[in-house]
Amino acid sequence: MTKRAKSQLKKILDERGMSIRELERLSEGKLKFETLRKLYNDDAKQYQRDTIGIVCEILEIEINDLLILIDNETENRQEN
Repeated sequence: MTKRAKSQLKKILDERGMSIRELERLSEGKLKFETLRKLYNDDAKQYQRDTIGIVCEILEIEINDLLILIDNETENRQEN
């Protein structure tokens, strides 16, 4: 059984009624839209430490709120 990190950014932003563009604006130029879009859609192949830190700081959350571990095999079965 393999595990992988899954981004919860979509869930967090949706709960707050916040857009990716708004998060980008709040980062004051530190984060690019495309980086946040990949994190939002859980498409990022890797996570930059600075990006994670800035997102957590802006949203006032902990890293375990943003990233969770999931069973990769279970997720693959659910998608098919």
